[in-house]
Amino acid sequence: MEIWPAIDLRGGKCVRLRQGDYGQETVFGDDPAAMARRWADQGGRHLHLVDLDAARDGSSANLASVRAIIEAIDIPCELGGGVRSEQRIVELLEIGLARLVVGTRALKEPEWFRQVCRQFPGRLVLGIDARSGMVATDGWLETSQTSAVELARQFESEPIAAIVYTDIATDGMMAGPNVEAMAEMQRSVDVPVVASGGVTTVDDVRRLAEAGMAGCIIGRALYEGTIDLKEALQVAGS
Repeated sequence: MEIWPAIDLRGGKCVRLRQGDYGQETVFGDDPAAMARRWADQGGRHLHLVDLDAARDGSSANLASVRAIIEAIDIPCELGGGVRSEQRIVELLEIGLARLVVGTRALKEPEWFRQVCRQFPGRLVLGIDARSGMVATDGWLETSQTSAVELARQFESEPIAAIVYTDIATDGMMAGPNVEAMAEMQRSVDVPVVASGGVTTVDDVRRLAEAGMAGCIIGRALYEGTIDLKEALQVAGS
């Protein structure tokens, strides 16, 4: 199972939110590139970046930080947050990102998402954020009437790189992941599923690996020291 350390960007800084709430922000560093080097130096082979400003209002305020991260390390980085147009996809891929996570627009405009998946095969990731099994959109501000598994099945035949499945209820709460929901998603589709939300201990990593997940994203637990990245990589067999 792959381990994806997360760097969430807001105003050019490394932050974490609780349950996607912009009012519950913790700043963990002023230098995102230095943070990226830290995870790479500890053996990380991938990085998961989230542009929180772009997710909320389409801002490009964190673009310089994203460029700095890519220039600082030699491992693949994916980015989610505000990826809602073909122009944005081209712009972000051109600066060196390995793949991009598309969420809200995939749900709202499935034909557009199918088209860009075919245009950029293997470079786009379907980001599914769920609350009680139902898809949440628009920076988690709205909950749709579409189930997470239903959305995933709509696109599993397209050339997507993976699905990043985030359980909103557990994200940033340091209370453990929803392993059952993650495993159900991985069983339901023939696409690699990366679990996100609530990964707090190395035992959580072990449980997700045993559940057959393709990967997991670790955020707050790395910054607060409840998970050692090297140990997590070892447990995951990554």
